[in-house]
Amino acid sequence: MSRSSDAFVRQFRAARRVSTPIVNVRTPDPESSLSLIKSALKEDQAPLVQWDTVRGLVHHNEPGRDEISRLLGEIAPSTVISPIEVLTQFYRAADDTILFLSNAHRFWSEPAVVQGIWNTRDVFKAHGAMLVLLSVPGALLPPELVQDVLTVDEPLPGPQDLERIIFELYRSAGFGAPDEETAKRAVDALIGLSAFPAEQSAAMCLHKDGLDVHALWERKRRVIEEIPGLSIWRGSETFDDIGGCENVKRYLQAVVSGEEAPRVIVFCDEIEKAFAGTGTDTSGTKTEMTGTILSWMEDREADGVIFIGPPGAAKSIVAKATGNTGGIPTIAFDLSAMQNSLIGASGERLRAALAVIDAISQGRSLWIATCNAITTLPPELRRRFTLGTYFFDLPTAEEREQIWKIYETRYGVSGERPNDDGWTGAEIKDCCRKAYRLRLSLTGSASYTVPVSRSAAEQIKSLRQSASGKFLSASAPGIYQWDENSVTPSVGRRLRAAGE
Repeated sequence: MSRSSDAFVRQFRAARRVSTPIVNVRTPDPESSLSLIKSALKEDQAPLVQWDTVRGLVHHNEPGRDEISRLLGEIAPSTVISPIEVLTQFYRAADDTILFLSNAHRFWSEPAVVQGIWNTRDVFKAHGAMLVLLSVPGALLPPELVQDVLTVDEPLPGPQDLERIIFELYRSAGFGAPDEETAKRAVDALIGLSAFPAEQSAAMCLHKDGLDVHALWERKRRVIEEIPGLSIWRGSETFDDIGGCENVKRYLQAVVSGEEAPRVIVFCDEIEKAFAGTGTDTSGTKTEMTGTILSWMEDREADGVIFIGPPGAAKSIVAKATGNTGGIPTIAFDLSAMQNSLIGASGERLRAALAVIDAISQGRSLWIATCNAITTLPPELRRRFTLGTYFFDLPTAEEREQIWKIYETRYGVSGERPNDDGWTGAEIKDCCRKAYRLRLSLTGSASYTVPVSRSAAEQIKSLRQSASGKFLSASAPGIYQWDENSVTPSVGRRLRAAGE
């Protein structure tokens, strides 16, 4: 049993020891939770009974069978399909009985079910019985029950749990035990999945030649991307594929290769959009999400860094390439996609996403957020990104030279280059790509480009002024400094009046 599973079992045993009457177990895999609980209670001969809306009442041991017979008499257990009916029947449950209510979150919005659950509190406490509400990660109890129900979160399987699944799968297939390297790579590919999807994914990728770890990663990506707001970046770029930004690249290289290196990069692109309008958010959704993220990061001492700068200045590509450079996955964390108009739904989605990050990171994650307007971020959130804020200015002439060489090589183009003063790396890439696709010269391709330094000149000037002396420079060591008089003037021609 892994440390995470062991902690869950200890918490459940403690609740059982003090006769906690109602426990809400938030779990990604109810069968896994039941197995853990039954294993924890193997010396306990208390009646164990489970209810769901299709099968009705099902026993998990002989005392459970006897208790169902005593309570129902001639009534067939499979006909008890109403949660209100089962709660009413079990008011008379024998001492120490444990009743599991499957998918309880689907029913506790009904007033009668809320009342039925609440009515069990004092009766079950007096008789040492327990009502276990099996719900999904992030499920929120009705306000009437919050003070009376103990909520326990079952963590996703840890490395030891997943390794056990891999070894059991090999044994069932009649193979010998996997070698240490294969087992390690398989666990890395499965971490973040609940027990059943992990076992199923591994089974689908096990062939006579062994385990296809690459296919396992693809299945994991598909499972994780079912969670609103999460996706695994599939790009191949590393820092070697990015020109310029040498200061921040050196720093991040040291972070991902140093002591207590992160196991996952959490990438929040244009994070300010998710928090726009926080001050006028009457629903409290954005405030709740901010608090949830802050608590999560503080509890796990998660590190973070913020990138600010004009569009196309390499903020996003540097953030995403950090994972490949360090040999760890990069998960895109889209807070806007997690927001929902239903009360409580946004919080549930966020907590489910954080549970996945928790499992994959095993307590070590690096958060990288990009933004174009840092003033819109809540100050308390900005302070949580403890590794600094970096400003990405438009690339210098030397940096543009590096960028041209990278993309000329990638797209197989060459020839005379256009005047690139004020161009971003994204614009240089786009110029090379269009030259390749449209069979144009680089100067011909440039005629279809309007640099952001012209289309958003005032915005860039404002960003530079606000960043000067306050943020670290992505390109050079130290604090970013901007001198308006040192900026190369835009290219043009001055025409004198006749006679000048």
